[in-house]
Amino acid sequence: MPRETNAHKFERAIEIEQRMCQHYPAAECALRYWDDPFRLTIAVMLSAQTTDAGVNKVTPALWERYPTIADLAQADPSEVAQIISTIGCYRVKSNHAVSIAQMVMSDFGGQVPADMDKLQKLPGVGRKTANIVLNEGFGIVEGIAVDTHVNRIAHRLKLVPRDEDPSKTERALLKLYPREMWGPINHQWVLFGRQTCTARRPNCGECFLSDLCPSCSCDGA
Repeated sequence: MPRETNAHKFERAIEIEQRMCQHYPAAECALRYWDDPFRLTIAVMLSAQTTDAGVNKVTPALWERYPTIADLAQADPSEVAQIISTIGCYRVKSNHAVSIAQMVMSDFGGQVPADMDKLQKLPGVGRKTANIVLNEGFGIVEGIAVDTHVNRIAHRLKLVPRDEDPSKTERALLKLYPREMWGPINHQWVLFGRQTCTARRPNCGECFLSDLCPSCSCDGA
C-alpha cells in the first residue's frame, strides 16, 4: 500500500473522532470519586494495571476508613494495603496513597494542585494520571491521557508510528487532533477498547471504524 499522506491521516483521524462522538456521546470516567479531585487522584493511581471495576470495589471501604486527606496522610500503609489487597500491586499503591496524602497536606495546603507539573510530583502520578485529574477533576484539558487502551488503539488505527511508547503516542495525537477534540478521547477510546477493539481479539466484523482502520480484518481475527 502507498504511504499515507499527512493530509489523509488528518482527515481519517478527524472522521474517527467524529464517529467516536456519535457512538459514545456521553462517555465518562468509570471510576467513582464523588466529585473530589483528591479521591479521583487516588482512584486513577490505583487503577494502573487493574480494572476500574476492581478499584471501585475497594475505594468505598478506603474512604470509609480514611474520610479526609489528613486521615489518609496519617494512615499505616500496611492497613491501607489490607483494604485494597484485591487489586494489582496493592502494596506499592498503598505506600503511594499515603505518600500522596502527605504531600498534598505538606506541599499543597491540603488541596490537589490543578497543575500538570505539580501533579506529577505526587508519588505514583505520571502524565496519564495528571491528564485525567486535570480533565475530569478540574475541567482543564492540557493533553490526552494515554493508557493501554488508547495506546493500543492509536497503533492499530496507525495514527502514530510503530512501537511508540505512551508519551510519544500522546505527542503524536496532540499534533494530529485539534485541541477541542482532546477532552473526550480517553473515555471514548477506553470504552471502544473494552467493547470492540480488545487486546486479545478485536471484533473487526462489528467495528464502526472498520473502513477507517488499516489493521482491520473483517473476519474479526
